[in-house]
Amino acid sequence: MTVSLEQLRRCHVAVDLGAARTRVYVKGLGLVVDEPSVAAVNTRTGSLIAVGALAEQMTGRTPDYIRVARPVTGGTVVDIEMAQRMLRHLLGEKLRRQLRRKPRLRAAACTPHDSDPLAQRAAVETMVGLGARRVELVDTLIAAAVGCGLPVEQPTATMIMVCGAATTQIAVLSLGSIVSAVRIPVGGDAIDHAVIQYLRQHHALMLPSQSVRPLQLALSGSGLTSKGPATTEIHGRDVATGLARSVQVDTAAVRHAIHAPLTAVLDGLGKILRDCPPDLVADLADCGIMMVGGSALLPGLDQMLRDATGVPVHIAERPDVCAVLGLGAMLDGKIEPMVLDPLAC
Repeated sequence: MTVSLEQLRRCHVAVDLGAARTRVYVKGLGLVVDEPSVAAVNTRTGSLIAVGALAEQMTGRTPDYIRVARPVTGGTVVDIEMAQRMLRHLLGEKLRRQLRRKPRLRAAACTPHDSDPLAQRAAVETMVGLGARRVELVDTLIAAAVGCGLPVEQPTATMIMVCGAATTQIAVLSLGSIVSAVRIPVGGDAIDHAVIQYLRQHHALMLPSQSVRPLQLALSGSGLTSKGPATTEIHGRDVATGLARSVQVDTAAVRHAIHAPLTAVLDGLGKILRDCPPDLVADLADCGIMMVGGSALLPGLDQMLRDATGVPVHIAERPDVCAVLGLGAMLDGKIEPMVLDPLAC
């Protein structure tokens, strides 16, 4: 853990700036913001038109003078000014006034594992722009493990897999620290892209918009599992004519298409297990892997990991908000560290 629990208890607000969604937890109020990390800007005047869900609906449907921006990529803030403006509007004037009354406002933020100093600095600058006097950075893996109820402070192995939109992070934790971890540049967006490419190459079909989750649109329900429907009807635009068209897609073929980007995740998982001490690997045979993040809900992904590793795979109760809820639990003082008394010589 990058900071102590005592420092986190002094924080007033926790922010999880993700590539797909932004979540804000305020001490004493709980989760107050859970919106897409999207902002729409008028390029002629520079004014902000919409943020969150409304801005996401505008993707692919705007005139030339309106730009839809995503200030966060892969958990890293790439446009600090836009991220600050987006956060201000998501919080609202009333909540910002409450936070400004806090003496020496402290904030906590999630950062991806092994993020470089520039990415950490961008996260700090974004929080400072909201009025924070001090910013504490917490590894996303630690926050997500706390948020889904894993016993991270115990001397036993727990494995966490954070399936984000742009990256997948995997780690083995013990005694409140990361024993072995890896970050893979494959996430839900790569899976969506694989579905789009399959439909374009094999059915000459383009999906309506990149803003719509193609996987959810094409394979609603349990289409990616062997027990799901054999075919699914998909509506899109014909590549050659540009007219609207519907096709019947074999879900087994789509399931095979998305396995290509997921092989990188399986390789990273195998590397983690090889780098871990044997005692911790033996613990994982009992407790298994905990999946969190929005892409953890991909139908059939948990079964694919079970087949590849032979260990139990579990999905958190609320996988999409585990990281910010973990930060909130630290802010509220619900997490007690394991006290190790020094032995007398």
